[in-house]
Amino acid sequence: MKQDIKSRTTEQLQEEFSLLSLPRFRAGQVYAWLHQKGARSFEEMTNLPKDLRAQLDGRYYINRLEVERRLVSKVDGTEKYLLRLGDGNCIEAVLMEYHHGNTLCISTQVGCRMGCKFCASTLGGLVRNLTASEMLDEVYTAERVSGRTVGGVVLMGIGEPLDNFDNVVAFMTILSSKEGRNLSLRHLSLSTCGLVPEIERLAQYRFPLTLSISLHAPQDVTRRQIMPIANRYPLKELMAACERYFAETGRRISFEYALIAGQNDTPAHAKELAKLLGGKNCHINLIPVNEVKERAARRPQKAAVEAFRASLERAGLNATVRRELGSDIAAACGQLRRESARQTEQKEEL
Repeated sequence: MKQDIKSRTTEQLQEEFSLLSLPRFRAGQVYAWLHQKGARSFEEMTNLPKDLRAQLDGRYYINRLEVERRLVSKVDGTEKYLLRLGDGNCIEAVLMEYHHGNTLCISTQVGCRMGCKFCASTLGGLVRNLTASEMLDEVYTAERVSGRTVGGVVLMGIGEPLDNFDNVVAFMTILSSKEGRNLSLRHLSLSTCGLVPEIERLAQYRFPLTLSISLHAPQDVTRRQIMPIANRYPLKELMAACERYFAETGRRISFEYALIAGQNDTPAHAKELAKLLGGKNCHINLIPVNEVKERAARRPQKAAVEAFRASLERAGLNATVRRELGSDIAAACGQLRRESARQTEQKEEL
């Protein structure tokens, strides 16, 4: 069975080439073709001998994604991609333009098993993890299709990144390697619903990334209603893990807070949140929830959002409301992905 060459780190590729009695520099050439030049076949690697290309083609495959649908916002130029994987499953990626450059929001899994009550991505449960190469191809495909350079990456699309820990670490290692894409992890954000053991594992790598914790409630009783993971890891354990993460890495943590009308957006909730996070070196990212027809969560009024933010600021906390991009295409790819998933399931049943 052929192996996934694009998921190999440069050290792994050098080791494998050595076992194949291939010169060390050949691994560097192949790695550069994959991660700098975006080669999609071994035939494109023109500085490799033809017999070597044939040998590699017999042993490895080069993963590639196909763009099923590309939507471009007429409001702000945001691009949303529905990407088809080799097995027929589909994922989403979103390219957003900011004053400091282009940021790509990528998926890390097909589906999600975390079960957050406001999220569309978890409706069908977890199908499978993405490989490192599939996550890398989200970046490479967006750059190839858009003609724009991706300067930042956000792991905040479909899936829970820390539930796919090893593949995500490999993705970040390859993405940031000097021999490859060389994207600084200071420009990468990883969002997690709060898997405590994996947060502590991640701290040991000391990656200079931004860790974003999906908090969504300032006390356990409300958080358990919104996020089933809170039944496993209560806030006391989660906040202790965050303290240890900061102590180990020195990196400020960002807390995401999806505001849901009548459930976690009251003045009392703001006061409790200020008490929970007061004195911590952190940033609070307030996100008016995106309404999903299959979910009961509703977006609060703008006045309630602003009052919540102002309350946090008066308490001395750094809080902002997330800028909304691509509002005219926000739901389109998600609907297409769910339809595609149903079609794939029907084919498998046949």
